[in-house]
Amino acid sequence: MISWVHKQTNRLTFIAGALLIIALIAFLTGYTGVQQSALIIATVVAGVPIAIKAIQSLSMKAFSIDLLVTIAIVGALFIGEYVESAVVSFLFLFGAYLEARTLKKTRSSIKELVDMAPQEAVVSRNGESVTIPVEDVVEGDRVIIRPGGKIPVDGSILTGEATLNEAAITGESIPVSKTKKDEVFSGTIVDNGYIEMEAEEVGDDTTFAKIIELVEEAQDAKSNTQRFLDRFANIYTPAIIVLSVLVFLTTLNLHLAIIFLVVACPGALVIGAPVSNVAGIGNGARKGALVKGGDVMDRFSKVDTIVFDKTGTLTKGKPEVTHIQTFNGQEPDELLRLVAEAETMSEHHLGRTIVKEAQERDIPLKQKVEKGEVVKGNGVWAIVEGQKLVVGNQTLMDNEGISIPENVKHHAIEREKDGNTAILAAVDGQIKGIVSIADQVRDDAAQAIAELRENGIKKLIMMTGDNEHTAALVAHKLGLDEFHAKQLPEDKQAYVEKLQNEGYSVAMAGDGINDAPAIATADIGVAMGEGGTDVSMETADLVLMADRLGQFSHAYALSKATMRNLKQNIIIALGTVFLLLGGVVAGYIHMATGMFIHMASVLVVILNAMRLIRFKRQKNKSETMAKKAETKPA
Repeated sequence: MISWVHKQTNRLTFIAGALLIIALIAFLTGYTGVQQSALIIATVVAGVPIAIKAIQSLSMKAFSIDLLVTIAIVGALFIGEYVESAVVSFLFLFGAYLEARTLKKTRSSIKELVDMAPQEAVVSRNGESVTIPVEDVVEGDRVIIRPGGKIPVDGSILTGEATLNEAAITGESIPVSKTKKDEVFSGTIVDNGYIEMEAEEVGDDTTFAKIIELVEEAQDAKSNTQRFLDRFANIYTPAIIVLSVLVFLTTLNLHLAIIFLVVACPGALVIGAPVSNVAGIGNGARKGALVKGGDVMDRFSKVDTIVFDKTGTLTKGKPEVTHIQTFNGQEPDELLRLVAEAETMSEHHLGRTIVKEAQERDIPLKQKVEKGEVVKGNGVWAIVEGQKLVVGNQTLMDNEGISIPENVKHHAIEREKDGNTAILAAVDGQIKGIVSIADQVRDDAAQAIAELRENGIKKLIMMTGDNEHTAALVAHKLGLDEFHAKQLPEDKQAYVEKLQNEGYSVAMAGDGINDAPAIATADIGVAMGEGGTDVSMETADLVLMADRLGQFSHAYALSKATMRNLKQNIIIALGTVFLLLGGVVAGYIHMATGMFIHMASVLVVILNAMRLIRFKRQKNKSETMAKKAETKPA
């Protein structure tokens, strides 16, 4: 019976509304008996769902707002105020209906994501193309995607090329060209072209599935303010009941005491916080910035210091080999082959860049490292074809007891001054060459950093494992406050802790496994999603799916706007309650009027929160001035 009532609540609401209309018509035509019968039935129809929720809350030792309304309805029936009992019960139920509809609308980002999820896949099996449900795709399947089709799973392209719309993943609608060996993600759409791909991540392991899960969890997570309001309601309800009893004992006016109960219902206070959080998180999700919950929004809005990793965060994370310098008669391609063999062990950007360079030069890699070790923050050593290769920075060479000749040091410094990362390569204890790798600063990095400053960030710091010269170039170009080069993962983590101990609220942005400790330690951890590792994405509080720092500045501005919006809703809700209570004491507010104003306040906070759905960060002043300058005649 109880479950049936819950399922039929919306229908019962509209039945009660229809009965109120009948009562009004009966009043106007003089049928008093019909009017009273319609009002009593409307009270029962609308009051039963409210009473059931109140009893369920009491069974869990919680004093809900439904309890206040139930007592008020019963009291109104007792004193024969059938109009008030019917109107109050209907308005409360109708307000709950509007709240649910609005929350459903603010959660539209989830529905849009689910609707975009691919349902079927075309795979090649036994030499034939067959269409199967997407959940039946297994790792290793050869998946075929034609123009207009959705990528059903994560994987890499085997043959063909296409232009993809990756808005479902990154929030960016600009088409991206993909060709052989490029990674593609579930939920993205082939605008034009034809590709065949190998399924690598399927089911719940796809990027798209993880995004849906993250946003669902985030919208259900509560902020500190919301949790406080839940506890507040638990104290507020019995306090109002006690006050209502005192009003009755003082005035001996039962009608006034019941009105006091009705108008004291803080419905707007209860709905104000969750609707703001849900709307803000939904906005971020559509823009490609996944904020993991209302609590994260709260903490992020208080951040005043940001620590950035360099490679893959401030830079594009797509470094290229710019030069290979060899010594002692070593052939460049042979050195590249040996170094690439050793770097197959590593997941670091620079290691992957070297492997990619060897592949693009069609240098065959056996990937048979006999043994070896990745030395975090320094490089790798490996036994390849009976030779010991040490590949990395000067610290690694010193630790391995490998001397670096002066001419090698000089060449490395010159490459670093030009903005390259110089990677030393030694074979059997002798330096054989330097592989120079360069990365480009992200196109939107300077603008994003300017926007972060304008929104209240006090300190912007870069921590990188790269050399001093390259770090200085990037820091100077972006106008950062500090930079620290040659940093190991534990150094980054320790520096974040140092800033926190000094009283700063710190966000750490990175994309690699080596950034995960610092990301976990920071007040807010930020991961670059598209190029980031699973470890950094799972550790982080905020994931930027398009690897764009503009999403970072948007998320920060959004967190500030969300918390402002939440505080506005609290002020509106509390202001309404105090206004109504004052009106009751002064004799200006009656039960139905109070309930109508109460519902109006609920709608006001809902509409206020919905403004966040359309929130856009403001262009920073420097960019606006630059654009104005461009439009001025010379």
